[in-house]
Amino acid sequence: VLLLESGGDLVQPGGSLRLSCKASGFRTSNYMGWFRQTPGKEREGVAGILTGGRTTYADFVKGRFTIFQDYMKYTLDLQLNDLRPEDTGMYYCASGRDRKTIHDPSIDSTVYQYWGQGTQVNVAL
Repeated sequence: VLLLESGGDLVQPGGSLRLSCKASGFRTSNYMGWFRQTPGKEREGVAGILTGGRTTYADFVKGRFTIFQDYMKYTLDLQLNDLRPEDTGMYYCASGRDRKTIHDPSIDSTVYQYWGQGTQVNVAL
């Protein structure tokens, strides 16, 4: 499974971005997610989604970010609203482990197997 992220950019505080993740290859898991690494911090989970649409979010993005599957483009997208300077970082798309099925969406990086190269988000004046 190959994952390719896009959509990162420089945006002012309060602005919005939409990140997309295109997956190629044959996925056998039922879950995907978005993670990020901000300056000086370890990679952290942002949002997770199951194939059926159930989602979970990190507390620091609840109400601002939305993860969803775009069935027209066959992508996993992350809508980022009300961006803050502390949201600056590299955002990664991830896909679950081969043949693994989970019952609840997850932002635990240890349950993910495939990772994209990331797309950079910069929030500044």
